[in-house]
Amino acid sequence: MKQIKVLGTGCANCKATQKLIEEVIAQKGIEASVEKVDDIGQIMSYGVMSTPGVVIDGQVVHAGGVPDRAQLEQWLA
Repeated sequence: MKQIKVLGTGCANCKATQKLIEEVIAQKGIEASVEKVDDIGQIMSYGVMSTPGVVIDGQVVHAGGVPDRAQLEQWLA
């Protein structure tokens, strides 16, 4: 099971990123947990200075802006 974290303080892009991830997981039947991280200290501990950030299995794969659906599908494959 994949561990996915969405890093962000609650902006529209952060919410859109989380929604997109949840849609892709449901559509592809991927077994994953999605956690929203909104604590600035935790976000910065990943080295992310621009949100939203996406962390998959402990590795930062994206920071700043809503990721592209095709790219997200590739990360989760």
